[in-house]
Amino acid sequence: MRFDELDLSDDVLDALEAMRFGECTPIQEKAIPVIFEKRDLIAVAQTGTGKTAAYLLPVIDMLADEPEPEAVSCIVMAPTRELAQQIDRQLEGFSYFLPISSVAIYGGTDGKEFARQQNGLKKGADVVIATPGRLIAHLQLGGIDLSRVQYFILDEADRMLDMGFFDDIMQIVKHLPEERQTLMFSATMPPKIQQLAKAILHNPVEVKIAVSRPTEKIDQSACVVYENQKTPVLRHLFKSVASQRVIVFASSKLKVKDLAKQLRQSGRKVGEMHSDLEQDAREAVMHDFRAGHIDILVATDIVARGIDIDDIAMVVNYDVPREAEDYVHRIGRTARAGAGGVAVTLVSEGDMRWFGNLESFLGYEVTKRELPAEIGETPTYNPSRGRGGSNRRPGSRGNKGRSKKRADKNSSGAKSDNGKSRNSRSNRNNNRNRKPKPNNNSSSKQ
Repeated sequence: MRFDELDLSDDVLDALEAMRFGECTPIQEKAIPVIFEKRDLIAVAQTGTGKTAAYLLPVIDMLADEPEPEAVSCIVMAPTRELAQQIDRQLEGFSYFLPISSVAIYGGTDGKEFARQQNGLKKGADVVIATPGRLIAHLQLGGIDLSRVQYFILDEADRMLDMGFFDDIMQIVKHLPEERQTLMFSATMPPKIQQLAKAILHNPVEVKIAVSRPTEKIDQSACVVYENQKTPVLRHLFKSVASQRVIVFASSKLKVKDLAKQLRQSGRKVGEMHSDLEQDAREAVMHDFRAGHIDILVATDIVARGIDIDDIAMVVNYDVPREAEDYVHRIGRTARAGAGGVAVTLVSEGDMRWFGNLESFLGYEVTKRELPAEIGETPTYNPSRGRGGSNRRPGSRGNKGRSKKRADKNSSGAKSDNGKSRNSRSNRNNNRNRKPKPNNNSSSKQ
């Protein structure tokens, strides 16, 4: 289905056309009509399926017809600063021709920025995009009116609960009116999400989109190695990539720090991203990575769902992710905007069972790379074995498997200062003539 087949206004369609968005994703096709019907919604869809547009497009379309707000009209909750920033950028593009005001609220900023956010909240805005902890901090200072919120949206609700935000969300809900439309988006539906949905949603419509497999444009492979061979193998992989823009995902911030240090010592331009970094430092790292001052970004999953760069040449899973969704999110950072990409996973003995589970989800065996002789003897891949224990054949390299033919195919703006409203209604008649038009750097599938 095309966007122009939905009940979206010409202003929204103009923005989508300028951003080169034509076809809806399944979550957009199913969710947008429900939101226009003013029904509560719980949507289960992995990151990368277009959920941001699924809720922003109809909400900003309806808000554009409302009087200029004297209080907050819509709250979008996000688990991390990175996702809040990404949503804010998407909103700017989608609302380019609409008189929509917005403010992004997240931590890691200085006192001056906090005051600017506070001022923006008190003046009222169509849309507030916030992390739970920072919004709670503003509410505790008082003077913020959430009694006229019409739309309450939780993005990546399961991740917010995993991060311990249940009580914060319920505290925020106490400030909201009973009469509101609540939209919840989650990658999974565990019991705790069902509990939250029961507490804050009223007779919701449920929309479920199955977890999609990675696009065939991603060349997936794995290296079966001992744990102490991972870093030498990583250096070997870097030699095979024409472009130097690479993301390496590790399982913990301590491992990220150690790996980044080792790679810097070998003379590579490396940045690191993990929860110990302050917001200014994170933004500086991402800026340098986008600008090409950093070739390799070593990161925890903090960026698996939040990074928005189209020309990542290779993604390396230094550690095997435990969930299929995490694997799809990670490797989905490459092969974006119609380009191809490479994804390599380093599989140690203790991770064979987990990687076997991922292959079961994918529906095919991932190609096992042959490694050069200088790497040394490697274990035999046997996903049926439990954690630990070697199944190495004496004298065998053990990583010469070849993939079966894949069985499944699948289809697959700059942010304003926080606390400042954009696109005031007094300028609505001038919006269509503004230049330049919204860019297409952000995919609708974010």
